Order: sequence, then structure tokens, then C-alpha cells
Amino acid sequence: MWRLFALYMEKRTEIGEIGEFGLINHLALQFTGNQDWTELGIGDDTAVLDPKGNKVVTTTELLIEGVHFDLAYTPLQHLGFKAVSVVLSDIAAMNAIPTQIMIGLGLSNRFSVESVDALYEGIRLACEEYKVDVVGGDTTSSPQGLILSMAATGVVEADKLVKRGTAKANDVLCVSGDLGAALMGLHSLEREKQVFLSNPEMQPELEGKSYVVLRQLKPMARFDIIHELRELGVVPTSMIDCSDGLASEIIHLCNASGLGARIFEKNIPIDDETYLSATEFNLSPLTAALNGGEDYELLFTVSQEDFPKVEKIADVTAIGYMTNIRDERVMVMKSDSIVNLTAPGFGNS
Repeated sequence: MWRLFALYMEKRTEIGEIGEFGLINHLALQFTGNQDWTELGIGDDTAVLDPKGNKVVTTTELLIEGVHFDLAYTPLQHLGFKAVSVVLSDIAAMNAIPTQIMIGLGLSNRFSVESVDALYEGIRLACEEYKVDVVGGDTTSSPQGLILSMAATGVVEADKLVKRGTAKANDVLCVSGDLGAALMGLHSLEREKQVFLSNPEMQPELEGKSYVVLRQLKPMARFDIIHELRELGVVPTSMIDCSDGLASEIIHLCNASGLGARIFEKNIPIDDETYLSATEFNLSPLTAALNGGEDYELLFTVSQEDFPKVEKIADVTAIGYMTNIRDERVMVMKSDSIVNLTAPGFGNS
């Protein structure tokens, strides 16, 4: 785990041996089509798509080694899968279905053909999971480390498109899954990295951390929730994904909709393993849930009329409601005291 390249790569083929175009052709052979409206994918100057009358949504994400991931404890296969999940989570936040991705890759001379294969194995598995096509991209050299630039396309019917700024007062504020796990997984991995650096003979001690570590290394974009909402005939009134922490995303929804929000501490979903990990690190589990980020759950609002349908979804929790008091972004504590929601730092918009 800690000596990533040395541990699992018995053979090393320098990228220079096959060249940039050879690498592109080598990677392109791993992918087959999942979408019938991908007219032309890898192999020409652009991809050609035929969306058949749907609204097309697009998004990009940039992941930089040393900023967004650490290869000391991130297997390349997991990184490839995560990169796809991260960019597709934005597609889910529009209530759209993902269809194609493009990949930009910056590689230093630390990386061999085999290491790129490992990265693309994770990407391929994610493409199968989400039923998307790789339709192009670019490769270049990097002075140091690994850079991943991901672009994604999705489609949605005009009457199902969901934006951030269309919530209404008294809409119910809901979130999928649970929150704070990815942050605790990161803390656990960082601690074990420091132990290893102090004593390379030590093995990682991650017992009881399997859930939080997996949430950090291999998050899932919540298209299962999108499909369940569609089956119930529910179109959220607004939606965003939780990439920067719950508090930050609530503030984004409020700013976009010109509304306020009131949530309740007792309703914030936190997994038991997250709770125990947070207390082990002397961190408030609530702080992890509010400000942790990288959970990639869906935060959305639904009308009062639609909420009885949404209650049927097992992995969705109502955490509060939108208010017509524009500057109100508060949480009611279990003690009945009221605190303002804040979002320290900055993140993706």
C-alpha cells in the first residue's frame, strides 16, 4: 500500500518506449461503447455525440497529486474510479444521466505504462458501473506528479432538469446517505502514513476503519437516488452534491435560491464508524459531517407535496427546510439552541 509502484508492478515499460500516441492507442483499446448516441469517440479531432433531443449537461474536475490525492496510500485503481465518480457526481446533481467522459492526463517520468494501466483499470470499472463512454482526452508530460483533468457529459429531459437556484420556501431539505465519513477516512490514512514514515516496518492499522477509508478512496456518485426519484415521479426543486461539506452546500443552495435554511442537529446522518473515528481523533462528529467534504452525497429540496414519496427512499434523510428569511442559515441543536451555519475555507462551486 505504501510503496505503491514497487509493490505491484513487476514489469515497467517506459512511456517513451511507445510514445504519446502509442499510449493513447494502448488505452483506447480498453474501452467499448456503453451509449448508443456516442457517434464517434476516441480517434479523431473531436468526439461526435447525437443526444436525440435531450438537454445536455457538461462539467469538469481537476485532480492534482499532493492537493487532491496522495499516492502514498491511494491505489491507482481506486484513484481512477474516484476520478470518474467525482466528475459524474456533478451530473447527478443536475438530475441528469451520465453518458460520456473525457480524460486529460499529465504524467511525470515516475510513471510507467503499467502504472497508467492500473489507473485506467479503475476508470474502466467506473465506466462500466455508470454506463458511460470514454470519448477522448489528452496526455502531456508533467514536471512532477500526476494531474487528472476529467470532463463529463450527461443528458436530461427538459422537465426533469434541476438547478441550485429553484428551491422554494418551506421545501423540505433532504440528503442522501451519511456525512463525514470521507474526512475520517482521510485522517485515518494520513495518520498511518506518518507512522510508516517513522517506521517503514510497521503495517497499517486500519481495523474498524474499512467504511471510512473506502468512502475516502472510492466514493460513489449517487445515481441510485436519481433513479429512485424518477421511479417515484419526483423532480427535486433544487439539488447540489456534497463535495465541500454539508454547511457549504446548504449555503450554496440558499445563495442561489435567495432563501434561508433551517436544519436540525438530531437529523444529520452520521455513520457509527464515522462517529467513533471522529471521537478517536478528538474531532466533533458533527463538525466532520458539516465541513468534511468529499462525501459526494446529494443535497436536495422537494416540495411538501412530494415529500411523502421521498420518505419511501431508505437512504434519504430529511434534515430541515428552506425559509423565506434570506439571511437565515441556521442549525437547531439538540439542546434547542440555534447556531449559524458557516463554511470555512473554500471549495468547488
